[in-house]
Amino acid sequence: MPSDAKILIVDDHKDTLYALESALAPLGYQLGRATSGDEALKQVIRGRVGLLLLDVRMPGVSGLEVVRYMRGLEQTQHIPVVLLTGFGPDHELTSAAFGLGVADLVLKPVDPWALRTKVRYLYDAHQRHLALEREVRELRALVEEHEDRASPRRAVRAHGDALVPPQRDASRRTPAQDRT
Repeated sequence: MPSDAKILIVDDHKDTLYALESALAPLGYQLGRATSGDEALKQVIRGRVGLLLLDVRMPGVSGLEVVRYMRGLEQTQHIPVVLLTGFGPDHELTSAAFGLGVADLVLKPVDPWALRTKVRYLYDAHQRHLALEREVRELRALVEEHEDRASPRRAVRAHGDALVPPQRDASRRTPAQDRT
C-alpha cells in the first residue's frame, strides 16, 4: 500500500490538473494539487509530498524556480520531480532541468500509461530510499547503544572541581612495575 505522502500535481490550467489526476488515479496514491509555483512551494515545505509533477511555465514562480528552491533545502532536496512542458523540446530547458536534478522532463500532451509507469517507479523508489534511511538510523542507534553498554567504563572520582581518574591498586603491580 502506498505511503501517506502525496503526489503533488502543479499546473496553472485546471483542465490539465484534472487530466493528470485522472491519469494517476488508478495508481491509488494520494494526490494533491496546486495552481501556482508559490502554492506548490508552500505545500512541499509543509511536508508529506513524495513526488512533484510540475509544469515548467507558469505565471509568477516557474517550475524551474520551484525546483531550484527545493534543492536548496535539506528537507526537500531529494523529492523526485517530473517537469511537464507543452512547448516542445528545448535544449536549454532540458539542460537546466537535469542540472537541477529533475528526474524526468515530459512533453504534453502526456501519455497516461507512460506517466503512470514513471510516477509509480519514482514514487516507490523514493519511498524505499526513505525507509532504508530510517532503518540505517535505527541500526546505528542500536549499534551505538550496544557499544555504550559493552565498553568498559572507568570509574572516575570527583575531587573538588576536577575529575580524577581512579588510582592504580598498588597490590596489583605487574612484574614490569616491580623491576623499576
